[in-house]
Amino acid sequence: QLQLVESGVGMVQLGGSLRLSCAASGFIFVNYDMSWVCQAPGKGPEWFSSIATGGGITSYADSLKGRFTISRDNAKNTLYLQMNSLKPEDTALYYCARGGSLNWRTGYRGQGTQVTVSS
Repeated sequence: QLQLVESGVGMVQLGGSLRLSCAASGFIFVNYDMSWVCQAPGKGPEWFSSIATGGGITSYADSLKGRFTISRDNAKNTLYLQMNSLKPEDTALYYCARGGSLNWRTGYRGQGTQVTVSS
């Protein structure tokens, strides 16, 4: 069945870096745009980055440009998120989602992985 499983070290200090992975299965990964979505405590899920099927086109929320990088390896059916210069306000539950910035809500997303940035 369709699965998206996020992984990555959960706790990091202010200014640190973290790489999240999302392993996809149960669908033809290369056929779908993919996104990263986050949900901060007390808030709803919020889109912040997408990557097109071939990996050549990426998009980011303005607030994150320059700090986060989305990528994918279609041979491994895996989506990545490199997070640099982390801040306490980046603390959230991070999900990968099938779909791009306009349709990720109607797609499927994983269970999420918690990222906590301490000061």
